Amino acid sequence: MKSTCVCLITRSDAGVTELLLGLKKRGFGEGRVVAPGGHLEPGETTGQACVREIAEEVGIVVEPADLAPAGGVAFRFPTRPEWDLHVALFRTRLFQGEPAESDELVPGWYPVEDLPWADMWPDARHWLPRVLAGETIQAEITLGADGETVTKAMFHVEHDA
Repeated sequence: MKSTCVCLITRSDAGVTELLLGLKKRGFGEGRVVAPGGHLEPGETTGQACVREIAEEVGIVVEPADLAPAGGVAFRFPTRPEWDLHVALFRTRLFQGEPAESDELVPGWYPVEDLPWADMWPDARHWLPRVLAGETIQAEITLGADGETVTKAMFHVEHDA
């Protein structure tokens, strides 16, 4: 199973919590609105990959120590098992710089209460609100033959010991 990472970067603007997302310009997910993140390079941890991907995709700097682990989601594609992947989730409110367009993403801030669900992957409705609410989750999401329809979603919420 391939490993990837996603970082949920939030800020407060005039009392409204906003999430940094970007319109994917190329590759897997082209045309979708997604959070910054991506693949791991050889020898990278998921946190290191997240920091690198954020810088590459939206041009801001996040320090590794400022990433808070938020769990992970295993995506299962029974009709295309070669697509199976695990996404390590992180969140942060700490960053330096202003988001800028790259060859990968056109970034924008979206109010958490009014996310562009219709332009996002359908699975995001299952796990994203939980992580934005502060939960640390381990989830398994099974997708249908179309590679988009969620046929099953299972969650385990991690609690502090």
